[in-house]
Amino acid sequence: MANTSSRTLRLLSLLQTHRYWPGAELAEKLGVSIRTLRRDVDRLRELGYPVDAQRGVDGGYQLAPGAALPPLVVDDEEAVALAVGLQAAAQSSVEGIAESSLRVLAKVVQVMPARLRRRVDALRAMTVPFSWNGTTGADVDPGVLTAVALACRDSERLRFAYVAAGGAATRRHVEPLRLVPVGRRWYLVAYDLERHDWRSFRVDRITGPEGTGARFRPRELPADDAAEFVRARLVTVPRPYRVEAVVEAPAAVVQQRIGQWTTVEELGPGRCRVLMTADALEWPTFALGAVDADFHIVEPAQLRDRVREWGARFGRA
Repeated sequence: MANTSSRTLRLLSLLQTHRYWPGAELAEKLGVSIRTLRRDVDRLRELGYPVDAQRGVDGGYQLAPGAALPPLVVDDEEAVALAVGLQAAAQSSVEGIAESSLRVLAKVVQVMPARLRRRVDALRAMTVPFSWNGTTGADVDPGVLTAVALACRDSERLRFAYVAAGGAATRRHVEPLRLVPVGRRWYLVAYDLERHDWRSFRVDRITGPEGTGARFRPRELPADDAAEFVRARLVTVPRPYRVEAVVEAPAAVVQQRIGQWTTVEELGPGRCRVLMTADALEWPTFALGAVDADFHIVEPAQLRDRVREWGARFGRA
């Protein structure tokens, strides 16, 4: 018979795999008597796990929802599936999912045995992501993302290799603060110890992140939060097209629909100005169409031509 602690963990694992267990079958699985099973169930309840019992000849047990989420017990296959799923969700474009998935992924990877981490890496390497438009966005190594997330969480100084937008390769020594998802990209907000200033780094351009073991007290960020810091930096990045349009819709509505990637300025009741920069005209065309309201393009002239082309194509359809 297994010792009490390991048997209790085994019982918890079994309760999590089935909605309901007949008492006799559960006792047989554990190799214990019905009386010992009752004591083990009581022990789980003392630890905060809500276990419901149904009495009688056909009585049994089931794990009920609780007021707080207790620790979960997963087997090897479930741990690998959980890590792979969290890696995919961490690169999701769904608002709020990416950040929370990354936090959970960091917790899972930290306690995962090396043999399971190798299985996760192998499965990810052999998996081809699907995208409707044929592109997958910036390819972020989940291992890099997790290492950076752990350094942010633990306030640990970090060293890594970085390739700037112009192609220059550098080594960086930073105090990482936060990770910020923007679309399908991740940005690290950190204080650069060699340049003595705050910087934002695209995580897909980071390689070989290594924690130094040195802890630090976070400095005051010159912005309301990390997301605002990244947003302000991205606005200043030179891009080929500067788009300005007047939209016949309330600013709050436009902000809700496309405000994550644009600047929306209220012009009056039911009217606003939309400003954005872009590397190509496809995105502004799509964004303005997605607002579902009349709009007037102030600039650039090429965008007017592109909208006319799209309008003619849709008309023919």
